[in-house]
Amino acid sequence: MMEKYDVIVVGGGHAGCEAATAAANLGSKTLLITMDMTKYGQMSCNPAMGGIAKGQIVREIDALGGYSGILADKTTIQFRMLNKSKGPAMWSPRAQNDRFRFVEEWRNILENTDNLDLWQDAVIQLIIKDKKVTGVKTKIGVEFESNTVVLTNGTFLNGLMHIGQEKLAGGRIGEAASYNISEQLLEAGFKTGRMKTGTPVRIDGRTIDFSKLTEQKGDEGHYKFSYLPGTETKLKQRSCWITHTSAEVHEELQQGFEDSPMFDGTIQSTGPRYCPSIESKLVTFAEKEKHQLFLEPEGENTIEYYLNGFSSSLPWQVQLKGLHKISGLEKAKIFRPGYAIEYDYFDPTQLNHTLETKIIDNLFFAGQINGTTGYEEAGAQGIMAGINAHLKSAGNNDTFVLKRNEAYIGVLIDDLVTKGVDEPYRMFTSRAEFRILLRQDNADIRLTEKSYKLGLASLERLNLLQEKTRLIQEIIDYAKDFSVKPRFVNQLLTEKGTSELKQGVKLFDLILRPQISIFDLIEVITPFKTFLGRVPEVRKTEIIEGAEIVIKYEGYINREKLLAEKLDKFENINIENKFNYNELKSISTEARQKLDKIKPKTIGQAKRISGVSPSDINVLLVLLGR
Repeated sequence: MMEKYDVIVVGGGHAGCEAATAAANLGSKTLLITMDMTKYGQMSCNPAMGGIAKGQIVREIDALGGYSGILADKTTIQFRMLNKSKGPAMWSPRAQNDRFRFVEEWRNILENTDNLDLWQDAVIQLIIKDKKVTGVKTKIGVEFESNTVVLTNGTFLNGLMHIGQEKLAGGRIGEAASYNISEQLLEAGFKTGRMKTGTPVRIDGRTIDFSKLTEQKGDEGHYKFSYLPGTETKLKQRSCWITHTSAEVHEELQQGFEDSPMFDGTIQSTGPRYCPSIESKLVTFAEKEKHQLFLEPEGENTIEYYLNGFSSSLPWQVQLKGLHKISGLEKAKIFRPGYAIEYDYFDPTQLNHTLETKIIDNLFFAGQINGTTGYEEAGAQGIMAGINAHLKSAGNNDTFVLKRNEAYIGVLIDDLVTKGVDEPYRMFTSRAEFRILLRQDNADIRLTEKSYKLGLASLERLNLLQEKTRLIQEIIDYAKDFSVKPRFVNQLLTEKGTSELKQGVKLFDLILRPQISIFDLIEVITPFKTFLGRVPEVRKTEIIEGAEIVIKYEGYINREKLLAEKLDKFENINIENKFNYNELKSISTEARQKLDKIKPKTIGQAKRISGVSPSDINVLLVLLGR
């Protein structure tokens, strides 16, 4: 038996890296075990971080003191703020990244984290005594003892890849699968299932005719993920490119359907609905004559391109023939074909909100093992599992759980443990009831102080947060105080299609107008521009935008806060161990079964369980009152 650890993390993907660094930075003696130390935080699929709702999660990880945002910034080769034409609740940052540098940066972080040891090996067995995990055993026969274990196995548990009729065991192309853990957990009483994901062809950029494609450049400006200064990218910025499939492409691909594992019964597991394979699109959206595709560079200097929207498990020859019918790709050569991969996951309703399993004490799950998809969702679970594994190892009764009105991370975990999954789960803004509260711009305001009290977020982060909140309030106070005369702004107002002033008004009232941006007013109101000189240049856009959002949406924000507080009353009514649900004949059979299976801790959690009706909840409240 090797030396004892407080926390062992199995798997070096996005979940594993965040879990290991969180636990170690909190003071736990931590060991990270991975099968390949050259693949930390590997971007197995598209080389990008963020996107709709996912960008909010990356900013939340950063606000908590995690690393995904910092590494995304340092390796950015294109940045875009999505949904800028909509309200700020919908704004979502997204970065195209150098996937090779991303791995290098993760390794650099891991190797320079105190309290963290690294070991390259495969874990084949959990050491379990009296329904408590006490360590792990590896493929080469080494046993490590630990107070807690976090499993973040990704797509490697019994991973099986499909390219047409060819089947390859593995968790990623060229990498071995992980065996035995699933069987051991199944024997211990866990419910497991199979899920599917996929990836497209990788293309040699020297063989692409870019003159036939539409260029998509990144945003100009100061946008990034991390709230810390000094994370700005120094890499050359690169464009993405847009093309489309056509009826001719579809016809070519359909020639291979009879050899597709998607349609011949070989693959029976469920894939991600919102990121379907190209063959699934052709069946589900048969009426569509074309589908949009994005060519995304894999790095700053590489010629390798990722064809987003062309995920496939068709035979490689069929993929190549279809590719050659696409405008701009008529002579394309590929580095490797797309493939589908099936892997084991475990029903996440078997977890507590801390991500500790209900069946085995001190055992935590994070990432795709819980039925999720996406680097961001994995990283979010990783940091939360790492925090809670540290707290459990420390022997106190503290837990760290985020509510649905506090973070997208809270929505993600609550959805998983309460509702379970029947397809790979990915986050969308529509999943959150409190989108106006959970904006990407205020993740630090929501979470950094909580994390600082926990001991994870640094004093530097706290100081930056306090400076930001102070400056935002100063801008708001100035806007409420400063009067604007018509002659300074009427030309601007006319240009923007809004009514001119007949008399002076407060600057605050002008900012309220939907047609007017605060940045427009800065350019025509000299005293305001001078006043804003106190805002640090590197954070100017972030802070001024933050003030504008509060001014324009204050009414909506306050209304959502009141609703969240009202629902909190139900959320916090404890029902843990209060009922034997099987004996409650006054609620529906489905409710009895679901409540008994999930064992919700609060009325709020019980309300969100599929199959539990409002009348069932009323019965529980009446019985509690008695």
